[in-house]
Amino acid sequence: MRLPLLRYLCHSFFQPTQDLILMYRTHHCGALRIQDVNTSVTLAGWVQKSRDMGGLTFVDLRDRYGITQLTFNMETQAELCAQARTLGREYVIQATGTVIERSSKNKNLPTGDIEIQVTELKILNAAKTPPFTIENDTDGGDELRMKYRYLDMRRDTVKNNIIGRHQVAQAVREYLNAKEFLEIETPFLIKSTPEGARDFVVPSRLNPGQFYALPQSPQTFKQLLMVSGFDKYYQIVRCMRDEDLRADRQPEFTQIDCEMSFVEQEDILQNFTGMFQHLFKKIRNIDIQDIPRMTYDHAMQYYGNDKPDIRFEMLICDLAASSKIGTFQVFDNAEAVLGICARGCGSYTRKQLDEITDWVKRPQIGMGGMAWLRYNEDGSIKASFEKFYTQEQLRAIADACEARKDDLVMILAGDASKTRKAMSELRLEMGNRLGLRDKNTFAPLWVVDFPMFEHDAESGAWFPAHHPFTSPKAEGIQYLFSDPGSVRANCYDFVLNGVELASGSIRIHDRDMQMTIFKAIGLSEEEANEKFGFIMNAFEYGAPPHGGIAFGFDRLCALLLSGNEYIRDFIAFPKNNSGRDVMLDAPAPIDAAQCKELSIQVIV
Repeated sequence: MRLPLLRYLCHSFFQPTQDLILMYRTHHCGALRIQDVNTSVTLAGWVQKSRDMGGLTFVDLRDRYGITQLTFNMETQAELCAQARTLGREYVIQATGTVIERSSKNKNLPTGDIEIQVTELKILNAAKTPPFTIENDTDGGDELRMKYRYLDMRRDTVKNNIIGRHQVAQAVREYLNAKEFLEIETPFLIKSTPEGARDFVVPSRLNPGQFYALPQSPQTFKQLLMVSGFDKYYQIVRCMRDEDLRADRQPEFTQIDCEMSFVEQEDILQNFTGMFQHLFKKIRNIDIQDIPRMTYDHAMQYYGNDKPDIRFEMLICDLAASSKIGTFQVFDNAEAVLGICARGCGSYTRKQLDEITDWVKRPQIGMGGMAWLRYNEDGSIKASFEKFYTQEQLRAIADACEARKDDLVMILAGDASKTRKAMSELRLEMGNRLGLRDKNTFAPLWVVDFPMFEHDAESGAWFPAHHPFTSPKAEGIQYLFSDPGSVRANCYDFVLNGVELASGSIRIHDRDMQMTIFKAIGLSEEEANEKFGFIMNAFEYGAPPHGGIAFGFDRLCALLLSGNEYIRDFIAFPKNNSGRDVMLDAPAPIDAAQCKELSIQVIV
């Protein structure tokens, strides 16, 4: 008899009855329509605003789902109407009444054809006047809204972003689950390993003087899962990096982390091209066709960076050959002379050209100035440096940029690396000014064939351009020590509208090759075993060929849902530009007793 009794108790205490479910509301505030007229309903939510019209009082009641208008009649409901007039913004209330047709309909609201004639009103919780208006066009600044983030998320603009983020996560899981990926969690308290950014560290009370690190990514764990035989893994996972912040970066962020066994680069690109297409169709009802590919070298040469925005042309032109034929020393003495051609901008005034010149002189860009060449409608060439060249020589420069009549060529000259970077920024700025970077246009691509190593000019050392588990392309292995700069990696980035959304690689799965790479970046065998002995040992027990990718989930949501890369409004509780949580006032000191318990000596 005990089992039936237990079932009865579980049903009674843990299965709420319909009456309990509907205790506070029968419908949400976005549900009712004209077909619900004459229905008795109970709603609950927050007071968006109230309007006293003399004989009538109207209250807009808001919850997560929408807004419904409540109406109170002074002639027939004097006491109830007086109570309604005491309601302030953001009061939490419950209202019972009958759905009636509105005489003055609001086409901007899904519930705009009806209103509730209230018969019973209950104040569930009074509210202080909020520090900013809870409306889409709020009067609150960023810091104020972040301090009261729980209020900010009541606004449609932020609320819809958070809901959209949930929908993107569901669509990701839908696609990967259908492809037989397994969602597996990995630890948050791990060992500090070099991944390219600073770790956040956590002191261990049980092991005085020793520290955990918070993961910058689950990189080694997902490789170990491949060794374990889980050939398709994913995780929508929080990661932490102690690095400088900007609009598209937070100290803690989320990524879609994936790994596959028995794959080559082509398998990864095909699989996650499919995921991206699935997301755009599911979330935006946009069909993304085949995604183009571009080598790292091509991207750097023609776009000046490894995450090119291909929504518009305006490719970077190398003008060294055509420009170093006059007597203009600015060009003659420069390591690089680069130009871009802005179509239809030949009519720019001197004021406009001076404004752009001032823009490239800003410290963030760092150029000493800008030269320009205008291809006039009559076929003549006008240039800021024309006294040093003949018309034929100026035309050769224009031809090198494929300039036509009414085009403007903007030219930067100087150190090769600095000038290419500055020209990349100028290209993007001109794209913005000319309206060529439409946020509703989506131009994805894969960038492949990245360098395996980067060179540190100060130390003279080579270090991994990505992470030390990335495999080199077979043809470059012979140059690992003699010419490491020429070695290319089995590495790939996914780029959307000039933003890097994902990065991945085919991993090293052979212990000897992994040790060779460690040696190439200056790690001794002893150091390698100390830092990565666990994964090196795992490789000795049958590691399959494997590779993976990680998408920046916050950036993906921002671009997919809004067309821009400002991620803060797609994170429920973000940090500010100083890495602080202004709502919690964190980071904050801990008391002396905690410091002593953790064997931490605080130096002020």
